[in-house]
Amino acid sequence: MTIAIQRASIQHLELILPLVRAYHEFEEVDTTESARESSIRQLLSNHSLGGIWLIYSDKTLAGYIALCQGYSIEFGGYDAFIDEFYIQTEFRGRGLGKQTLEFVKTEAKKIGIRALHLEVAHTNTNAQRLYSQAQFKPREKYMLMSVTL
Repeated sequence: MTIAIQRASIQHLELILPLVRAYHEFEEVDTTESARESSIRQLLSNHSLGGIWLIYSDKTLAGYIALCQGYSIEFGGYDAFIDEFYIQTEFRGRGLGKQTLEFVKTEAKKIGIRALHLEVAHTNTNAQRLYSQAQFKPREKYMLMSVTL
C-alpha cells in the first residue's frame, strides 16, 4: 500500500464534499449542505486560514484532514486545530491515520505552527488510541467550550 497526501485546492471541492458529508454523518454534525460547502470554499480559498489535504491509498481517495490556523499566547505563537480528520471505513486499520498525522505535524512545523490541537469523541476509542500514539495528550485541566455566533 502506498500513501499520498495532496493539499486540496478549490478544484477539488467536488471530491471533498462527499467525504465531509460522510464525516458529518458519522459524527452527527448538524449542518446544511450550503453551509458545509461555504465553509469548505472559504478554507480552500484562503491559505491563511489553514487547508485541507486529500489522503490517497494506492491512488484511491481514502479521506481528508482539515487544519485550521490560529494564534496562542500560551503556546507562544501560531497554533492550529485538526478540525476534521476522516478516513473512509474500508481504508481504516492500514496505517493511513498514523502516516497522515505525522505528515501534518511535519507540514505544520514548516509553516511555524507551535501546537496542534484536536477534539475526539469520548466514545471513539480507536481514534483516541491513534492520537495518543501520535503524541497527542489530553489536557485534563481544561474543557473545550464553544458558543455558536
